[in-house]
Amino acid sequence: MAEFEQIMEHVYAGHHFLLSGGAGSGKTYTLVEVLREIIRENPTKKVACITYTNAAVKEIERRVANNNLRVSTIHDFLWDCISHFQSALIPAIIKLINDEVITRSVSMELPLAEDYFKTVEGFKGIQYKAYCRVGEGIISHDEVLVLAEYMYSTYPKLCEILKGTYPFILVDEYQDTSPKVVKILLEEIFAHPGQPCVVGFFGDAMQSIYDDGIGNLDEYKYPGGCVYEVKKEQNRRNPSQVIALANQIRFDGLVQRASEDVTAPNMIDGRVKEGVIKFLYSTRDGETLDKVRNYLTRENGWDFNDSQRTKELNLTHNLIAGKAGFPNLMELHNSDGILGYRDKLKMYMEAAGVDGSDKTFGEVISAMRDHYQGASNREKKKAEPTPGQDMFISSHAEDYEFAKSLPFVDFLKEYVDKDQLVDDKKQSEDEESKTGSKRSEIVKHLMNIERCIQLYKNKNITEFIAKTEYKIQNAQDKKNLAGIMQSIADSEERTIGEIMDIAEEHGIVVKSDGLERYEEHQKYVCHRMRQIKYSEFHKLYEYLEGKTPFSTQHKTKGTEFANVFVILDNGRWNNYNFEKLFIGADDASATVVDRTKKIFYVCCTRAMEQLAVYYDQPSAAVIAKAREWFGEENMVNISEIGH
Repeated sequence: MAEFEQIMEHVYAGHHFLLSGGAGSGKTYTLVEVLREIIRENPTKKVACITYTNAAVKEIERRVANNNLRVSTIHDFLWDCISHFQSALIPAIIKLINDEVITRSVSMELPLAEDYFKTVEGFKGIQYKAYCRVGEGIISHDEVLVLAEYMYSTYPKLCEILKGTYPFILVDEYQDTSPKVVKILLEEIFAHPGQPCVVGFFGDAMQSIYDDGIGNLDEYKYPGGCVYEVKKEQNRRNPSQVIALANQIRFDGLVQRASEDVTAPNMIDGRVKEGVIKFLYSTRDGETLDKVRNYLTRENGWDFNDSQRTKELNLTHNLIAGKAGFPNLMELHNSDGILGYRDKLKMYMEAAGVDGSDKTFGEVISAMRDHYQGASNREKKKAEPTPGQDMFISSHAEDYEFAKSLPFVDFLKEYVDKDQLVDDKKQSEDEESKTGSKRSEIVKHLMNIERCIQLYKNKNITEFIAKTEYKIQNAQDKKNLAGIMQSIADSEERTIGEIMDIAEEHGIVVKSDGLERYEEHQKYVCHRMRQIKYSEFHKLYEYLEGKTPFSTQHKTKGTEFANVFVILDNGRWNNYNFEKLFIGADDASATVVDRTKKIFYVCCTRAMEQLAVYYDQPSAAVIAKAREWFGEENMVNISEIGH
């Protein structure tokens, strides 16, 4: 019996169900089929479909158009279900803050009084936005989950309302869903008799690559649990060699086989494509990735300039930044030595008796050095930058002098994180960004500038004018605009600060209140940003918009490409270990290896035609295991071939 028929039997019986399917199995296709059938059989009942991204929301809405179908992300769905009950939400938020269950962005003195929000100027009830200010009643993604879990466990009536509103709830990519959500759906709601409700889950435990997701539903599976599993074992995406490799990596018991559908993407002339897999490695120092890319281009016809067909997958943004052309932007947001030195001094200031409340950063440095002047060399190091920080400071002398002039208490509050720079990366121009982006105000501002540049370059003048403050009242205004935009577009040597000033001066993109506040409170960060060449930000924009061949391994999930190049380098990220992926785990590293196998599985199964994996100087044990997985004929020692 086909998976669709099995699922519908469970639906008719009132069973919760789980469709487990490997990569490329067509889980979304089956989800759409089930939605259509449920709607056809129950034309007057509402159906909820919960997805992981806004892009998925739009895709399902496009494929299943019906007024009784509500498609949304999990956060939007939960908020919509509880947002109308403000009389219960307000005391709930206060309790969760006082119990320190919600701690983010809370700087008020606890405990809060029951009438606290009556004292908040402009308070309009609890609101859900992309940012969090719980002291003002504004919550974000994380708080919605906590609040929803509390509300459904505290108010049984809410469970009845949810079941009565949506007798069918389907969850896509369930493995990435928070355990809190699963608890609401399978424990809180299920615990209350009355209106029946069927909950269906679609996903793949092997693709649970985010630590905050539930991963699997093993504890809920029948027998013993209330969820009936249906396995979807066919693979419609990958060629046979990739399927065989993927089956060796999986460890959850699900074994995929080639599709029997002759119209499947991985079929040609009625047979599954064989495809190409390669394990490329080096045996000496100094081998470059360019040499590997050249080999794939020469021997296998790859085109690394075609980002729609070919993707190079790295584990971290750090590993990509230099290749993609924005190394200084990444350095500021991830490894700024001056900020690192500041944080080091803060660790020892109290013990040294140095009070920074009335001092500049430079005066704090002097006070710390004075304190440790007569101490041992080991103690003196507490007041000095690390060798890496010292090297950074030497190469950023002007930035260091600027930082030293800042009041220490203000400088201490400055914060950067790589998510403020690279959060929300797209894989293609058509793919939607997620809501709740962590991008900083200055990055958002620069994105607006670059979008305006692109609109003008593409001659989309109507939309350009709608996004700017520039006024075109006559032919001369139009001519002036052409000169301004040409000046911006041709400015390879201009800095980010210069481009921001030009955009501000001419009304192309003016500063928002948010950016002005950001500049006031992030003086050093903005100073550093303004010195960096704007060409770097343009490269970052292209990367974020999916116009480069580069992607992180996590962000490639849900996509597919003809050619996939996977680089096995953990980038000093201890959560992953590619060596033990091959040689096996001990008890201490079992979780790390499982996590590594999952990300490797996701990467390999993106390939629709050719897969290449590169490992720099692997051990003999790694090579032996790779030979077992890939086959002797697919092993290539890059060190033995020419450029």
